[in-house]
Amino acid sequence: MEQHTHNFIETYQGLVGYGLDRETDENTVIYYLQKFSDDTLMRHLASRMTPEELEEIFMMINRILKHHLSEDEYHRLFLKDDHHHG
Repeated sequence: MEQHTHNFIETYQGLVGYGLDRETDENTVIYYLQKFSDDTLMRHLASRMTPEELEEIFMMINRILKHHLSEDEYHRLFLKDDHHHG
């Protein structure tokens, strides 16, 4: 059973742009991240990225996850580990 969803990109009809208001900014970031994480695109891009670019993305994601999620949220929402009991 698939655990990950990327439905927002398939249904979002709003403005894609940054700097207008908080809601549009949030929606734009979700839109961009879901487009960016597309399997085909990432296979193409990852092989071309420098080690520094790969590390930069990895470290940024980890920094954001650690700052905004509790350990339980990290396991439940990011790892999709429903069996974790913190």
